[in-house]
Amino acid sequence: MDPSDGRSRRKRAERTVKRERAEQLALDLRYRAAMGREDFLISPSNVDAVTWVDKWPDWPGPALVLVGPAGCGKTHLGQVWRKQADAAMFDPAGRDAVSPTDAPVFVDAPDEPRYDEDIFHLFNATAAAGTHLLVATRTPPAQWEGRLPDLKSRLGAAPNIRIHAPDETLIAAVMVKMFADQQMDVGADVLAYLVNRMDRSFEAARVLVTRLNNASLAAKRGITVPLARDVLETLASFGQEN
Repeated sequence: MDPSDGRSRRKRAERTVKRERAEQLALDLRYRAAMGREDFLISPSNVDAVTWVDKWPDWPGPALVLVGPAGCGKTHLGQVWRKQADAAMFDPAGRDAVSPTDAPVFVDAPDEPRYDEDIFHLFNATAAAGTHLLVATRTPPAQWEGRLPDLKSRLGAAPNIRIHAPDETLIAAVMVKMFADQQMDVGADVLAYLVNRMDRSFEAARVLVTRLNNASLAAKRGITVPLARDVLETLASFGQEN
């Protein structure tokens, strides 16, 4: 037997294994319909938070706190709940503000002490009305420094549910959706190549998908592993992969 035939068979077998793994990665995605209007991607990194949000209105107290790093999806999940609960929105950045209300309230990113009094009044108002406050923050309230003690203690006593940084499955799912939104057809082998080499963050996924789409259009060809390699190397050389 020609030794080259054996090597060729081994290489084909290796490619088959890689392709099957990539296809499984691409297919191992679960979608959650929120009120039939919105898809929220579920993975082990966020399933605890989704489970708690789905328990509403049967929460053990007037507040629930979602805790996680930037870009982990806590704001998205909060918006899903806001639609489900017909809740008001309080955005400390100033884009949205609400007065004390009988409705549920979603508070996104309360990272500055100057909003503590407002949020504390919202907590009291929702508690008095028998409704709920959902808070999304990067840091557990128990670890807040220089904050209103009453607010810190009340939110610290509420269930604090972690959303972790995106795992491999979730990043793959997000990229599949991003590529589909841009009407780009990307093979499972390309997806696996990217996920195994990129930074695991939603921002990195957004930048990468945009760059790949632009590179594909400029080259007038589909997205392949060589093209993906070139884009990753370009991003890394400019320190823009984060």
